[in-house]
Amino acid sequence: MSQLYPDFRSGHLELTAARDSATPVRIPYVTGGTGPPLLLLHGAPQTHAIWHKVAPALAQHFTVVATDLRGYGDASKPDGGADHAGYSKRAMAADQVDVMRHLGHSRFRLAGHDRGGRVAHRLALDHPQAVERMMLLDISPTLTMYERTTMAFATAYYHWFFLIQPAPYPEELIAANPEVFLRRHMGNRHGGLAVFSSGAFAEYLRCIRDAGTVHAICEDYRAAATIDLEHDRADLAAGRKLSVRLRVLWGKHGVIERCFSALDDWREVSDSDVNGRALDCGHYIPEEAPEELTREMLAFFRA
Repeated sequence: MSQLYPDFRSGHLELTAARDSATPVRIPYVTGGTGPPLLLLHGAPQTHAIWHKVAPALAQHFTVVATDLRGYGDASKPDGGADHAGYSKRAMAADQVDVMRHLGHSRFRLAGHDRGGRVAHRLALDHPQAVERMMLLDISPTLTMYERTTMAFATAYYHWFFLIQPAPYPEELIAANPEVFLRRHMGNRHGGLAVFSSGAFAEYLRCIRDAGTVHAICEDYRAAATIDLEHDRADLAAGRKLSVRLRVLWGKHGVIERCFSALDDWREVSDSDVNGRALDCGHYIPEEAPEELTREMLAFFRA
């Protein structure tokens, strides 16, 4: 991983006060640069390696922190529990708040892609005082996406419905040939595998070969289809909405563009300013369109 972030410092934190378990949760991170803190959260089935094409430019203006979410990369893979609460976005968001506090950042800017965007959404709801402003990449709210599922969405995002099947069914199928799963899952989208650097893809492949990672990814998705929806519906019933300024970006060649209305979807769950646009890429924005994303992030987070 060091070759992807040669000028960044790497480390990890053992979160001994993990809110959902007495067992410490290990969260690896890289950090670099000076200026206001900016936390970057990755998606599935990836790691903090996704940001390596944009982080150096961001570090010229911000203290950048990129972490592995629990269950991913070299982070701990705690038990999810019968209700999958160990991988609720609430638990995963709490990890990230603790990491930033340990690093001396009680308030920070926040960007999340894919699953990291869902963690960021929950983080901004549960810890609004910690987030100055937020950028979400290529997602609509989880509850919205499940409740507005169409044939087109279910076909394109089949993995949402495959990975939530009871253990160990999806785990065993992926473990039979994790490289085939990874190449087809990531390569069948706009841009194919060519958008990933050899170093980053090697890192994703190393991690997906770990049975613990595969189980954790499935638990993440199972939580999204169960306890996360409970939390989202509780917010809806209580009238709780995002209060942070929000910038939403998505790929114009991706599923969000085809099946959802990202800005309208996020405005439904926000009481603050929401704006954004589609970029000329597919789902993997930080690796498909790093220069355009960097310009967007600098303009939004420096304003």
